[in-house]
Amino acid sequence: MKKFLFTLALAGLFGTVAAQEPEKKADEGYQFTDVKVLPTNAIKNQYRSGTCWCYATCSFLEDEIRKAGGGEVDLSEMWIVRNIYFEKAVKYVRLHGHLNLAVGGASHDVTNAIRDYGIVPDTIYPGLNYGTELPEFNEIDAVIKNYIDAIVTTADKTGGKLTTAWQDGLNAILDAYFGVRPEKFIYNEKEYTPKSFAESLPIKMEDYVDITSYTHHDFYSTFVLEVPDNWSWGYSYNVPLDEMMQIIDNALDNGYTIAWGSDVSEKGFSRSKAIAIVPEVDLASMEGTEAARWGDLSPRERENMLYKFDKPGKEKVITQEMRQIAYDNYETTDDHGMVIIGTAKDQKGNPYYKVKNSWGVTASPYDGYYYFSRPFVEYKTMSYMVNKNAIPKSIRKKLGL
Repeated sequence: MKKFLFTLALAGLFGTVAAQEPEKKADEGYQFTDVKVLPTNAIKNQYRSGTCWCYATCSFLEDEIRKAGGGEVDLSEMWIVRNIYFEKAVKYVRLHGHLNLAVGGASHDVTNAIRDYGIVPDTIYPGLNYGTELPEFNEIDAVIKNYIDAIVTTADKTGGKLTTAWQDGLNAILDAYFGVRPEKFIYNEKEYTPKSFAESLPIKMEDYVDITSYTHHDFYSTFVLEVPDNWSWGYSYNVPLDEMMQIIDNALDNGYTIAWGSDVSEKGFSRSKAIAIVPEVDLASMEGTEAARWGDLSPRERENMLYKFDKPGKEKVITQEMRQIAYDNYETTDDHGMVIIGTAKDQKGNPYYKVKNSWGVTASPYDGYYYFSRPFVEYKTMSYMVNKNAIPKSIRKKLGL
């Protein structure tokens, strides 16, 4: 009997310890609870290619197809990249080399390419015609840049006269690396052309608009966002900061995801922990000795304390002016494209957005997803693409949509 009671006591002791363990861990690191997550296709991996803009926007359009009742469709990112490379190179030559010929781009490049070239499923055009299982663009980028620079340099030396062969040569290079584009293909036992397949999808490219928020242009107008990757000079609708966020929230509330362009070259972004924040020094919550110690720290030591990512803390209140200063001073750049697919909160109730990335499933502790705080999204959003029907009616009216 005593042995039995002793065993029960031990069980109770270990049970108490086990019950207390989650409480101890609750204050360690960041603990996220998803609030609303919209359905989306599997995470992909852009690997060694600067094609985030294409992966993000194709994923966004796949979400749109699903929402419109078209089921799960896997679009070919490399079909878009291959065709956009050609368009960008042609424009580069027309501008005598004064254009960004890097692989970066914008969401409207994807919708423009589908409008002009159609689209195909990923299984029809994987675009990996150079011996690797994942995209690797170091050689492709160098070959195309050197080829096109040779065209421009030679034309300048001959008074601006181009041969009739240079575009055929460019297409030959693109075909060699990405594969020859199919004129027709069979998908789900039906024959399509790229154009007819695009027309079969339950979405329209004219339904998608880019939204941004800066004060160097009038609100409720459109302007060409002045960033290097906007090589095609696509227009964005300009709205105040609060309305930029209202559109995001309204879209998610109504089942629409957002193709989001942001800046992840920030101290507040942790790639390994898959978190992005804009921390603020909270002197008011510090005790006297702690506050005094903060004042004695060097700038580097303060920065290390702010960006420990060890637990949720106070974040900055973002203003329109802060956004503009960061943009004007190159502190916010067109760095990376992702997809906002939902909302979440940390253990202290702070709001976050759940974001789908294209760095593979193992790139983050959350199976390829990341959590960006609301202040970070307010501060570091460069622009985003959204279905115009996801915009609140009052804002849509102001934009003439």
